[in-house]
Amino acid sequence: MTKSNSRESQYPINPLFLERWSPRAFTGEEIDESDLLTILDAAHWAPSSANQQPWRFIYALKGSEDWGKFVDLLVESNQEWAKNASALIYVVSRGFNGDFSEGRTSYTHSFDAGTAWGYLALQARLSGFYAHGMGGIKHGEIQQTFSIPEGYRVEAGVALGRLADKSTLSQRNQEREVPSHRKPLSEVAFRGKFIVN
Repeated sequence: MTKSNSRESQYPINPLFLERWSPRAFTGEEIDESDLLTILDAAHWAPSSANQQPWRFIYALKGSEDWGKFVDLLVESNQEWAKNASALIYVVSRGFNGDFSEGRTSYTHSFDAGTAWGYLALQARLSGFYAHGMGGIKHGEIQQTFSIPEGYRVEAGVALGRLADKSTLSQRNQEREVPSHRKPLSEVAFRGKFIVN
């Protein structure tokens, strides 16, 4: 068992997994592009089916001319706090193998992109940053804004930055600003059978 960050695992895992969480309170300071590219470099080393590497990352740095456009592509409730991140990233996955005209789709493209997101989140922590993944983004508008063609899927957004005090958040978000816990492992891992729960 491992304890860290007000969390406790059932088995002896590396504390990094407990120290990674998804805060909303960010300092708003700018990030060097090289620091962000280090985090994205780690993400792109994730494993993928047939080494297709279907993930794509579209990013903007706080203070850049694209920042407002990226913030506007979040749903309103996420704009409220994510505007104080140091970088915003949209994760897109390529849903086909080889020549799309042949119609060969990749069954695991979203799974693989999710693995890359996990690597991104862990490297962010190792680099002194926090990453918050978001489903609350304007998927269709992102597809149009960046001219993302058919065969690619807008998966999620990521806000990345340094941790600020939760007092910078609205009252509603202050109450939510704690590392979340997990279900017991027995509710999600089943030996030799599947359990509906």
